[in-house]
Amino acid sequence: MRPVSMEGAVIAITRVTKYTQGARFLCTDDDCPGSTGFHHIRVHAPGATESATVRNDFSCMICSSQLKEDVKFRVLGDKQLVELIHVEALDVLRGRRQSSFRYQSVTLFLRDELCHSMTIGRLYRVVGIPVLVHQWPSITWSVEANSVQPWEPQPLPPGCRKESPRFLELSERVAPSPWRFPAIVAHCFGLDLTPLGLYNTLKLCLLLSLVQTRTDADDPSLDLLVVTADTLVLDRLMAYSLSLACRGVRHQASAEMFASLSRDERGAGTANIHAGSALLASGGICMLGDLSFYRKDKLDYIQSVLESRSVSVFIPGKKYGEEADQQLSFPVQCNFWALTDSSQRSGRADSAVLGTAETGPVQAQLAETFGLVVQCGDRVGERGAVAQALHTLQQAVQPGSHPHPSCWEFSTEDYQELVARSRGLQVELSPEAKKLIHGYYMASRRARTRSQGVKISLASIKLLISLAEAHCKLCLRTKVVEEDAVIAVLLCENSVTLKHGASALVIPPDAVFPCDLEDVDGLQRRDAALDELHQIILRFVYTLAPGADAYITEE
Repeated sequence: MRPVSMEGAVIAITRVTKYTQGARFLCTDDDCPGSTGFHHIRVHAPGATESATVRNDFSCMICSSQLKEDVKFRVLGDKQLVELIHVEALDVLRGRRQSSFRYQSVTLFLRDELCHSMTIGRLYRVVGIPVLVHQWPSITWSVEANSVQPWEPQPLPPGCRKESPRFLELSERVAPSPWRFPAIVAHCFGLDLTPLGLYNTLKLCLLLSLVQTRTDADDPSLDLLVVTADTLVLDRLMAYSLSLACRGVRHQASAEMFASLSRDERGAGTANIHAGSALLASGGICMLGDLSFYRKDKLDYIQSVLESRSVSVFIPGKKYGEEADQQLSFPVQCNFWALTDSSQRSGRADSAVLGTAETGPVQAQLAETFGLVVQCGDRVGERGAVAQALHTLQQAVQPGSHPHPSCWEFSTEDYQELVARSRGLQVELSPEAKKLIHGYYMASRRARTRSQGVKISLASIKLLISLAEAHCKLCLRTKVVEEDAVIAVLLCENSVTLKHGASALVIPPDAVFPCDLEDVDGLQRRDAALDELHQIILRFVYTLAPGADAYITEE
């Protein structure tokens, strides 16, 4: 009866079934006082099994005759079984090298009011009573929960946490500009995999998605689809970025992505629902990899889940000992990363609109469900391909060396600390950022509906807010300013252009990084270019958004 405490992630859960809370027994000897009344009452005790409450070999305490149950007085309660595993066991799913440790999941019994208190894929702290059952030739150990609380691994307090001095120094030196800190952070990211200055927009989007990972149901997701002809290098870059996530799962095309069913092995015979990669990545990143390896039915399922942000599991009643079928729904609360090979022509190029991207095997409807679409490689040209080849050879011969070293170099630990710190910030939108986001949404909706017949959904404004908040967090600020909204608008407009074509808002294909950042002059040129793009966005909003003249002056 000694209580135990444990923390972990829910990897499987069963349907709610019934168990015996209490039962009345009568003596089989009619002359015994125990044959009537309530002399023999058995109730469930924490840590006890079902056989401790109901079985056929109980004896009368008065005359030692055999007892029989009065079934009319049996009291039933709800019971649910949950599998909990140590949160560090999920690190194996990132695709890292496996350690020498072995992690064993623990079965939890939830009874009565605790049923439905745990969600698959989430983290919890549980206090309960151990249950030891010896069924020859095996012994099973489980825990009956008495208290269940949501749990998140807490980082060290600010006074004890090791801050990255390099990022702190950089933040102080570029403080006057709201754009330079995240630009340098993205510019120097993943230098062991890609040369300096290549794929800067993708690197920034990966960092923004990393800091915008939460488990709140109302928080918008930041999914990312990368269109490229060089899937190998970018797959490695995304896998490296996955190692910085608080929770990350690298999904294999042959594995289960959302949920699977099996029969419970503990005697109940009910359906046991096992979490797939997306549910195990709750509050983190689920990396899908190259979508060309997925069958069409899988791609259709991914599209359905991205649209609804939930997974439905159908449980046939006859197969699992129930009278009626049942369908359960589980929320999907992670960001998805995926690749598509643009070199695999889809045959849609003849009717393509100016500015759209060739997405290979990915249909336009599936690409639409991803919040951000980023094109890499096609606009880099032969020069970028040669730079990537030279960089790969250099890393093979001299790992860790860089032919063109930057004045700022950061380690993986530095980026892990930055992502963890940025992710924990609570930010709020300033009135200026709200007006710009709302104005761009209304103007873009009117412009694209008129010219292309494209309906910009309400999810776009959620994506804009999420991008602006993520950029603010990456800057280590708590107030979302108008400059954060400008970056969000540029990323969103480039993404919508790749999906539906160009609009009245004319911006360059790589608007967030319009020039090289090799030195301070490059940063100044970028600031000047972004200021000019800011004015272009304001003119676009002033011209097309209804009522924009109330908060944007013509000057």
